[in-house]
Amino acid sequence: MVTVSPVTASHAADRPLDLGELLQALVRQQRITPTAAELALAHNGEAPHAHPLEVIAALGTSDLATPGQPLELEALCIWLADRLGLPYQRLDPLKLDPRLATKAMSAAFARHHQILVIAADDRSLTVACAQPGMRGWEADLAQTCHKTIRRVMANPVVLRRLIEEFFRLAQSVRGAYGPAGITGKPENFEQLVRLQGVEESASSYEAPVVQIVDWLFKYAFEQGASDVHIEPRREHGDIRLRIDGILRDAYQLPAQVTLAVISRLKSLGRMNVAEKRKPQDGRVKTQAPGGATIELRLATLPTAFGEKLVMRIFDPAVLRQGLEALGLDSEDLRRWRGLLARPHGIILVTGPTGSGKTTTLYASLHRVAKRGVNLCTIEDPIEMVEPAFNQMQVRPAIDLGFAEGVRALLRQDPDIIMIGEIRDTETATMAVQAALTGHLVLSTLHTNDAPGALTRLLELGVPGYLVKATLLGVMAQRLLRLLCDHCKVEQAFVPEDWQGLADAATGPLPKAGYKATGCELCGGSGYKGRAGIYELMVMNAALAAKIDSTPDLSTVRRLACENGMRTLGLAAARLVMAGRTSLAEALRVAPAQQD
Repeated sequence: MVTVSPVTASHAADRPLDLGELLQALVRQQRITPTAAELALAHNGEAPHAHPLEVIAALGTSDLATPGQPLELEALCIWLADRLGLPYQRLDPLKLDPRLATKAMSAAFARHHQILVIAADDRSLTVACAQPGMRGWEADLAQTCHKTIRRVMANPVVLRRLIEEFFRLAQSVRGAYGPAGITGKPENFEQLVRLQGVEESASSYEAPVVQIVDWLFKYAFEQGASDVHIEPRREHGDIRLRIDGILRDAYQLPAQVTLAVISRLKSLGRMNVAEKRKPQDGRVKTQAPGGATIELRLATLPTAFGEKLVMRIFDPAVLRQGLEALGLDSEDLRRWRGLLARPHGIILVTGPTGSGKTTTLYASLHRVAKRGVNLCTIEDPIEMVEPAFNQMQVRPAIDLGFAEGVRALLRQDPDIIMIGEIRDTETATMAVQAALTGHLVLSTLHTNDAPGALTRLLELGVPGYLVKATLLGVMAQRLLRLLCDHCKVEQAFVPEDWQGLADAATGPLPKAGYKATGCELCGGSGYKGRAGIYELMVMNAALAAKIDSTPDLSTVRRLACENGMRTLGLAAARLVMAGRTSLAEALRVAPAQQD
């Protein structure tokens, strides 16, 4: 491991970036005005140790090469790298190996020279730097590692942050590895866990594990993860994040440290730390770096190498968003609002796990939750604690299931009931009874599309005449990944490419669209963010007439479309035509119609 030496610290060849020279070059290349350059020089005295590019970016001056756009730090870094003939590298934490970075050199060496090893092969190390003229470290690192050095330019702000995070995490892992780090009695924790450092929240022997968990929370929030998976293996533990619906590797911990981290999380979630033989559920409320309150749902599962733990992250801001934020088109939004305004009946939301059903239900409940309304829910588990609702959680251990919960809620004088999921005949029967006795019932089913909900209710034993009498409408939905605007490229289409979506597209099929390629901004996936696609079937007399013991779903679908339903395939096809997603993603997500 390389440490700081007097030779490297004062190497004669080192030449830090000069603000004046950079400003002159920017003026010559007509990226900024002379006035802006003078202003940057004047402001330099306020932060004499700041990176010169940060000083320029802080002005927010206009980029003359792209009128109307400010000259941001990222653009300045790319410009400087190009000027010096260096590759530029956007640092994506999910693409880097913190263990490689921290084994190659000491924390003091990395901090002193502001460098970070980001890749390695048998012959070379790739090192990110923000001061290309400072090269005194290069010979020492090459001699110690016996490899050639390949330098790349990086954003100084991101580089500083990753240096601190990686070496702090490595220190925590080393501190947690060993008997002193993995023992210690559980503490009592408040419901709100504040991520503010370990000195105030843990004794010295717990501090390393607490810091690892603290890092894990923050890292997941920064990456926009919806789920965190901590999976014990024979020799180590894997940490994976689900981002935009896809699991991505994030880090590997030593096996002992993995177990200690899971124990810490179980303690925070008020779970039985000593019980490792059966699955458990827990909850943690904490704060994102920006200060927003975040709720996490924890679930453990015994595996061959120890307990696996999954944290599902719920951002209350998302669950409290209005119907307008769901992405429904104006006509479907009008029809959905109409269903929610009905005094009684059943409204269903269908789709697989992770398709956004919870977000839709909570947005709908927030619309109907008025002071003059008694709104009750029965959930498994409660996704988010909401003061405007009366929420009850399923507890199988005491024989409190969905059906028993609905039966209890009916004695609470409710106006609106939300049932987390209709899974069995008894729950379906109770939902129908609630609707028949004058209540508005919202719930979910697992079906491929909206017409399939009719078949599912009949399979659960609900008589056709009761489905006709109570069902108001069904909305099927999916979440579809959106193309990264930075790297998407045009793609030519032939009619055969559309396959199952050809029937969904209205009008002539487009001859071109976009496909995913992948870049640093999207972590190489080609996609960034997701959008909902919806299929809303509102019941009417024609549809009700087709409900019998074996309904013809193709006829039901045709009648529903005549009544205004737009299929999931059509919603996906429209996003392809608008250039917001790829045809491959639309075909992956939109279900094939099977009658």
